[in-house]
Amino acid sequence: MSRVAKNPVVVPAGVEVTLAANEVSVKGPLGTLKQVLNSDVAVQRVGEQLQCSASNDSMQANAMSGTVRALLANMIVGVSKGFERKLTLVGVGYRAQAAGETLNLTLGYSHPVVYKMPKGVKVETPTQTDIVLKGSDKQQVGQVAAEIRAFREPEPYKGKGVRYADEVVILKETKKK
Repeated sequence: MSRVAKNPVVVPAGVEVTLAANEVSVKGPLGTLKQVLNSDVAVQRVGEQLQCSASNDSMQANAMSGTVRALLANMIVGVSKGFERKLTLVGVGYRAQAAGETLNLTLGYSHPVVYKMPKGVKVETPTQTDIVLKGSDKQQVGQVAAEIRAFREPEPYKGKGVRYADEVVILKETKKK
């Protein structure tokens, strides 16, 4: 059995978990998330905990039991606390402005970049160079952050671009004459 799947997932108060034949639905104060289960994994509710186990002895079932346990834990954290990802703009004239469901970016191109936020992800800009993404689905928040970063990735000589707040960009030495 997977070492990750051996640990049970604790369901906190205020979070409702519904187990169906091949789907798990988690409902909390920040929304509802659903996950389709693999047929190799069995999920049981024991009191206020969820236990994942492989339904057969294959390596695939063993690996998927740990994956499903991690997905369930992320769903429960997402609907109770939520996830947050911070981005920073580095560069002269680089700005970000949140306007409702869109994010307007000025990244040194001849045109402004307008990014429409998907449903379930909220954007805030506390300063012109900081972007904060919030949502209940960890995968979706991370995907939106990656898409925004891809508009202007940090370049290795001056470090200009969109980077994660905790990202360290190692600068290269410039060419010598």
